[in-house]
Amino acid sequence: MTRSARALWFTSSGKSEIREVSLPEPGPDDVVVRTLYSGISRGTESLVLRGGVPESQHDVMRAPFQEGDFPWPVKYGYLNVGVVERGPLLGRTVFCLYPHQTHYVVPADAVTPVPDSVPAARAVLAGTVETAVNALWDARPLIGDRIAVVGGGMVGCAVAAVLARFPGVRLQLVDADPDRASVAAALGVDFATPGEAAGNCDLVVHASASEEGLARSLALLAPEGQVVELSWYGDRRVSVPLGEFFHSRRLRLRSSQVGVVARPDRTYAERMALALDLLADPAFDALITGESRFDDLPSVLAGGALPPLCHRVDYQR
Repeated sequence: MTRSARALWFTSSGKSEIREVSLPEPGPDDVVVRTLYSGISRGTESLVLRGGVPESQHDVMRAPFQEGDFPWPVKYGYLNVGVVERGPLLGRTVFCLYPHQTHYVVPADAVTPVPDSVPAARAVLAGTVETAVNALWDARPLIGDRIAVVGGGMVGCAVAAVLARFPGVRLQLVDADPDRASVAAALGVDFATPGEAAGNCDLVVHASASEEGLARSLALLAPEGQVVELSWYGDRRVSVPLGEFFHSRRLRLRSSQVGVVARPDRTYAERMALALDLLADPAFDALITGESRFDDLPSVLAGGALPPLCHRVDYQR
């Protein structure tokens, strides 16, 4: 068995390095996984890299297999796909909420088998699609709803991709960057800039992480409409426009966060399995907009040139 591995650690503001780490001896209910791919969740990991996690949220923001404490040094990440080399599920491709590391040992119930219909290279999106599933359990869209997703980042595009399957909805992906139109087209979703977006929405899912996006989301609502807030602002304070039409239209603003399963009749494992099943759709490939080798990660992160959606890390090159 491999006794050591190499892992990415965030060490100070904007800086990271690859360190050798020791692996524990696996127990009978553990699996040893060799990583094939991991993914960078651009918004959250960029915030962690710059040290932007508020002290009050240090415990809440811990990743399942994080080592170290915020702000630094910390081993952080949660989009990992690998193959089981020892233990239960031997030989299976699995997804795990594990940081960027070449090999790791975890309990077998911490990994989810990747369906045969889902390529390992696409399965790195499972954690993001899981967030989208949870958001829509919170939002409860209905057939025929008029819906906008404001913010065409990784999470917003995942929400739009899942909503594209809903029958009879009027759906737009709204973003200030017109280049997101090509991603929307690949997902089978209409695109609009904020000034062109269709109003009178029953539901708006906000994921732009900006005050302007949140204000526009509220403005797009019909009376009795709801904004589901997916953005996480870290240590930034955000103004919310609760004057003007907010009360007269009886609007609602609610948060959604993947740390809690939004349905009491579903478990974390069931939610993750559903996310992986949804990834059988090749349209999700449009969310992967960059790739690099694991050894190049520190320089990629230091350069600040991460692509706008998911950056995939290849451990096989």
